[in-house]
Amino acid sequence: MLVIVLSADDGGKLKTTLKVQWFPQAQFAGFIMAMEKGFYQAEGIEFDLLFSDGSDSPIENIISGEVDFCTAWLSQTIPSKAQGNDLVNICQLLQKSSMMLVAKKSSNIKEPQDMNGRRIGLWSGDFSIQPNAFFEKFGISFEQVPQSYNIHAFLADAWDVTSAMYYNEYHKIIQAGINENELNSFFFSEFDLNFPEDGIYCLKSTLDDNPELCRKMVNASLKGWEYAFQHKDETLQIVMKYCDEYHMQTNIALQSWMLDVIEQSVKYKTGETRSDWGYLKEYDFNKVCEILMNQGLLKQKPIYNEFFPGAQHE
Repeated sequence: MLVIVLSADDGGKLKTTLKVQWFPQAQFAGFIMAMEKGFYQAEGIEFDLLFSDGSDSPIENIISGEVDFCTAWLSQTIPSKAQGNDLVNICQLLQKSSMMLVAKKSSNIKEPQDMNGRRIGLWSGDFSIQPNAFFEKFGISFEQVPQSYNIHAFLADAWDVTSAMYYNEYHKIIQAGINENELNSFFFSEFDLNFPEDGIYCLKSTLDDNPELCRKMVNASLKGWEYAFQHKDETLQIVMKYCDEYHMQTNIALQSWMLDVIEQSVKYKTGETRSDWGYLKEYDFNKVCEILMNQGLLKQKPIYNEFFPGAQHE
């Protein structure tokens, strides 16, 4: 396990940690800016932001007590909750799934049914749930090819369709020299397969024992996201500083694109102001549960109000 810790200045009365799923990038810009601009300190919090290389599980880290809060996807936390781990969602940050399938127009794949019999690159684990639901919905039979987290094989026509995150791999494809008008994109959110992604989670005992800490942490985080969206040039410079420190293979064009897409996801069917953000819609919760159950990944659906006791902010 590789964990990187970035600490706010000491002096806060409440100590807490937030673990995110990956190295620094614009996906986490709001948390970075909340720390950089002193929003956690202003709430009386001594705050640590922890990054990971993806080899460990932020969910397991909060269950074990290593950290207080983490970011994770509904498709990960709902099964964990059903297995008896008393997780609660205290802020559903990203409302719209960025997962998608991408094909070159030269492949003549224009509709989902055109994927029949084709070679399709798929990620494993939680990243395969939405694609599998998509294929089942349209009765698609295909040749599955294990996909790594780069775009080289797709660029070389090793397969016909590739998995991508709109805020990441999709833009890398464009940066590699393929124009958007040369691609056909299939967003799962447009096929009633929307899986809200990053939310803030903790144990129910954390919320019960210190609701004020939860409220302050979420409030400061949302202030950070609001600041990031309103001051993008400054935010991108700071994000790139963190990326450079940890030798991320990225550039400001990708991070700018990512920040724009993340903003769209935060505000998707919510609103422009942070008081509108952070709410988990019951329809989305039920849809994710339904698909998990259809794939045998969930036996019993958690109770919505127990899973999401409300967005913990002012």
